[in-house]
Amino acid sequence: MRPPTIQDVARAAGVGVGTVSRVLNNHPSVKGSTRETVLRVITELEYTPNPHARRIAGGKSYTISVLLPVVTTEFYVRLLDGLETAFQDARYDVAIFPLLDRSRLERYLGSHTLAYQADGLVMATYNLTGMFNERRLRTQQPTVLVDAYGEGVDCAYMDNLAGGRLAGEYAVTLPGTLHALWVETELDQLFVTRVFEERRSGFLAALQAAERPLAGEYTAGFDPHSARQAAVTLLDRAQEKGELPCTVFASADLLAGALMDEAAARGLRVGQDVRIIGFDDQPWAAARRLTTLHQPVESMGHEAATLLLSRLGGYKGAARARKFTPRLVVRDTA
Repeated sequence: MRPPTIQDVARAAGVGVGTVSRVLNNHPSVKGSTRETVLRVITELEYTPNPHARRIAGGKSYTISVLLPVVTTEFYVRLLDGLETAFQDARYDVAIFPLLDRSRLERYLGSHTLAYQADGLVMATYNLTGMFNERRLRTQQPTVLVDAYGEGVDCAYMDNLAGGRLAGEYAVTLPGTLHALWVETELDQLFVTRVFEERRSGFLAALQAAERPLAGEYTAGFDPHSARQAAVTLLDRAQEKGELPCTVFASADLLAGALMDEAAARGLRVGQDVRIIGFDDQPWAAARRLTTLHQPVESMGHEAATLLLSRLGGYKGAARARKFTPRLVVRDTA
């Protein structure tokens, strides 16, 4: 038995092929009742659009390219979930390009790479303001930044400065010495994130306003081994110098989790000897009772996708910026 065609859908729904195509492309000109009828028939017939036919017919790939540093962290898994939900609802496929290092970013910025064969581009986390100002990115392809801010380009981003400040304002209410664990960032200005720099700035500003000194700062790479080593160094110093009890702001939940594990391994009481504040509110944070800054990551990704889809739908207005603010979730660790 042959698979159903778009002509079969049109015939069963009592509409033209063009109307079915507009429904598939989420075109706003289709009446609600007509759209519902067409979607019902598509479901009943189990019709699946042929992406190659759609590309040939409309000059589109119906694909969105997403460039992001890595795909293995919980943050980016959550971000992709928000992006993909919105794009799939609009019947766009998502092609993911993990960059891993600067050389890949430079290669993808070329005008003939696979990433630019898509209808739109999402770039995650990078500080690319200068590249947009210098027009080194192809502005004719609709582009959105997510988890990053840039002048003159649509973006959805987190207010990490405010998040760091919230962490600091809470930390200064707790007894004991104050410490911080930061994530190392690439120093090259082409391949850099300002996320952790902004968290640090907000945190230190809150401590300065409260006139509370910071006893120590430590850095770690964004991986479990490096995070655990930084936790070892921090607790070694705190115990040697008699700085317990202490409060630690870990600028990512990955670091907070490593610190919790190391404290427990030493027989220290988390929430008493060592108070820990994280940042992200990853899915496991509630189960481990981690006090942390909650980020609406999925909502940020969904909003970034919505901004791009509006461009693909014909919006030609000024660049839009959507800012999301973290909120403090107090649990047992601090």
